[in-house]
Amino acid sequence: MSRVCELTGKGVQTGNNVSHANNRTKRRFLPNLCQVTLISDSLGQRFRLRVSAAALRSVEHRGGLDAFLLKASETELSMRARLLRRQIAKKTVETAVAAA
Repeated sequence: MSRVCELTGKGVQTGNNVSHANNRTKRRFLPNLCQVTLISDSLGQRFRLRVSAAALRSVEHRGGLDAFLLKASETELSMRARLLRRQIAKKTVETAVAAA
């Protein structure tokens, strides 16, 4: 399983450990990934996603999973999140047409 956030696309970065003697050795900066269950309000279902802690804060800030996915671009989302985004968009259009 790759170390990439399913919502933001944040992944592993590389850099150097720099010692006091200025010796440089390669290292990896891993994202803080958490396995979380997020609830979609429009679909009424729970989804287990592997997201970074920063993405989890962004989801809460934007007002939930539905709002986050509808505002996010499809290029940074994982395939599973893209499918979920399309389902949510379809459901919101159906409810808007039914209400009108």
